[in-house]
Amino acid sequence: MRPWIGITTYTADAQWAGRGGRVTLLPISYAESVNRAGGRAVLIPTDDPGADAIDRLDALVVSGGPDVDPGRYGQAPHAASAWQDERDEAELTVLRAALDRDLPVLGVCRGAQLMAVEAGGALHQHLPDTLGHSDHRPASEPGAAPSYGRHAVRLAPGTLLHKILGDEVATNSLHHQGIADPGRLTAVGWSMDDDLIEAVEDPARTFTVGVQWHPEDLADPCLWNALVEAARRV
Repeated sequence: MRPWIGITTYTADAQWAGRGGRVTLLPISYAESVNRAGGRAVLIPTDDPGADAIDRLDALVVSGGPDVDPGRYGQAPHAASAWQDERDEAELTVLRAALDRDLPVLGVCRGAQLMAVEAGGALHQHLPDTLGHSDHRPASEPGAAPSYGRHAVRLAPGTLLHKILGDEVATNSLHHQGIADPGRLTAVGWSMDDDLIEAVEDPARTFTVGVQWHPEDLADPCLWNALVEAARRV
């Protein structure tokens, strides 16, 4: 039987079929990645958060998206920070419920950052100020969609991600924030260009992994396969 993998979503304004309004949405590549790996993707909206949202799930993916409220890690907002209180609250609710039950959890980009904040850590609010460059979220032409940056990440031997992906992984990136302090999590991956934390784990749990890149838009299915396999064992 295919395990049920919950994926958190966006709430945004959209236009479709001549009408518009607030919608729950998510890039299809998340669901496709889960389904190709043998799971069954289940989307979790932000409008009615509750721990019972994961009662029938076998794993949780905390998806990418906008920033996390800096007040949640004790900082005043940077001018470049933008967040959604509703999404922060909804995702923290289901994330904490999943962690309490030791369900497999994969955090993607914002998801990894939220995991660090939940664990008592903190973020760099604007990487160009910290690193002196914008390579993790390259500038795009006015009106054009943002394009991924590309760089390699080294992974610490003996960690879960190292077992899944090996010593080094070629990644994509689209983030202006990053993990400054992983809190109770363990940093296990770093950008080979500037040593920014790119991956975190909780070694005390079965499968609690956060990555700063976007595996849903990479060809390598290994991370999704590992998540679904962990979900099968729940």
